[in-house]
Amino acid sequence: MTNESKATSIQEEVHEEVSSLDEPMSFTEHLEELRYRLFRIIIAAFVGFLICYAFKERLFNILMDPLVRVLPEASSMIFTGLPEAFFTYLKVALVAGIFLASPYIFYQIWRFIGPGMYDTEKKFIIPIAFISAAFFVIGALFGYFVVFPIGFQFFVGFANEMIQPMPSLREYFSFSIKLLFAFGLAFELPLFIFFLARMGIVNSKLLRKQRKYAVLLIFLAAAFLTPPDIISQILMSGPLIVLYELSIWVAYLWGRESKDKKKSVDDEEDED
Repeated sequence: MTNESKATSIQEEVHEEVSSLDEPMSFTEHLEELRYRLFRIIIAAFVGFLICYAFKERLFNILMDPLVRVLPEASSMIFTGLPEAFFTYLKVALVAGIFLASPYIFYQIWRFIGPGMYDTEKKFIIPIAFISAAFFVIGALFGYFVVFPIGFQFFVGFANEMIQPMPSLREYFSFSIKLLFAFGLAFELPLFIFFLARMGIVNSKLLRKQRKYAVLLIFLAAAFLTPPDIISQILMSGPLIVLYELSIWVAYLWGRESKDKKKSVDDEEDED
């Protein structure tokens, strides 16, 4: 086979592969694609876990620091089961590994969503994955640096001479990780609205009109995502309301209505 024929056959194979990506996927193919993406996500999280496990004690101290700062001098952290401290170290490393691998994890999620996107949007999957990871991490950092000090100071403020706080590692880890993931996911709201607006499902006018219902849903979501206390719910619902207002502007600037308006202006200029 000559070099020209080999090059032609390779081009045909690539063309067939690209064409197959544009064809509708069956339900079985969707499940297979989901399994493939989940497998890669698990591998990425495991690699992140192995990297972070080397720094498990430092990461553990960082996670505990907001509570340790506000605990009275006579109080300390405790664990009630022999393996509790060991497994807490493992969980801290796993969570840190997920955050470390979040750009790749979001990339796999968007690759799975990719078949339902427009061709012009598919080429932005990598930037979108990094933006998703950035919003996720920023949300978690907001929870850690803003919400944790306020919330923990409030809870520890009920201590007195008769009552001394001695939180367990397991309870604190569960409480703090729920908040970190909740705030991380909450900060994805503008990006979520961006895609709904691009697809024409929502627009800025609809979001403004439904603002009062959105506020109610935000408080319900905050009650579901956060531990069952009013302080955590308020500290989450406040930023979510701000993000909703930001999402209105996102829909106005980058939604389909803005795109159609720009197109009509261009058509008028062409007619002139």
